[in-house]
Amino acid sequence: MISSLTRHWPEYLIEAAGLALFMISACLFGTLIEHPSSPVRQAIADPLVRRVLMGAAMGMTAISIIYSPWGKQSGAHINPSVTLTFFRLGKVKLWDAGFYMVAQFLGAIFGVAAAALFLGDLLSDPHVNYVATLPGKYGIGAAFTGELVISFILMTVVLHVSNNPGLHRFTGLCAGFLVANYIAFEAPISGMSMNPARTLGSAFAGQIWTAVWLYFIAPAMGMLLAAEVYVRVNGRQSVGCAKLHHENSKRCIFCGKLAAEVRTLEAALTQQMP
Repeated sequence: MISSLTRHWPEYLIEAAGLALFMISACLFGTLIEHPSSPVRQAIADPLVRRVLMGAAMGMTAISIIYSPWGKQSGAHINPSVTLTFFRLGKVKLWDAGFYMVAQFLGAIFGVAAAALFLGDLLSDPHVNYVATLPGKYGIGAAFTGELVISFILMTVVLHVSNNPGLHRFTGLCAGFLVANYIAFEAPISGMSMNPARTLGSAFAGQIWTAVWLYFIAPAMGMLLAAEVYVRVNGRQSVGCAKLHHENSKRCIFCGKLAAEVRTLEAALTQQMP
């Protein structure tokens, strides 16, 4: 534990910061698009169009985080369900997985709290409601199913694209595209979370605990099921690394990419010494 914390704390902080920024973005855009006094809300009466705008904003936020220098270093999981799935696949070590998930939950809580300090009553307005994820009019069963299905699809796409040599660099774009479309079209069913830390951040700030359990269970079930299907079809050896964007100059704490390069360089320099 101490060794992991000492060597990998930058990645843990990055995961916390990444989810904090994601939640701040969600709060800002949620307020801009849904608050009754917002000119955007007043100009656009159609809720579907507003969800499309919100989806585009959050999809671009996710893509920006994944392809940022920080995201390239930590792998940009920013989701405990994603980290848990890669741990199940043997691509994340126990203590790294634990610290990643703790950092993600703390980051989400801090992000919504920071947004609440800035936005005040605007964020707590019932139309914004701390951008909380809540079951829609079809009920808890439909919400659970919706979360499970969208999580299954997301992880299936991530595994197939990230482990394809010709497509792996597009993993972040695919993830952002799915986030955008889920918010636009699935949100009326479950509120579109796929992320227990994201849900907890809003629930904690607004003390909104309605069916919060399903946002912990369904996304994890969906992603773990996707991983199980992928491994049974393609084999465990087909899974490369836990990073969403791996081919970059940043170190990788999962597969030791940069450390191996450094060792190779050190060996070459040693051989050149008299």
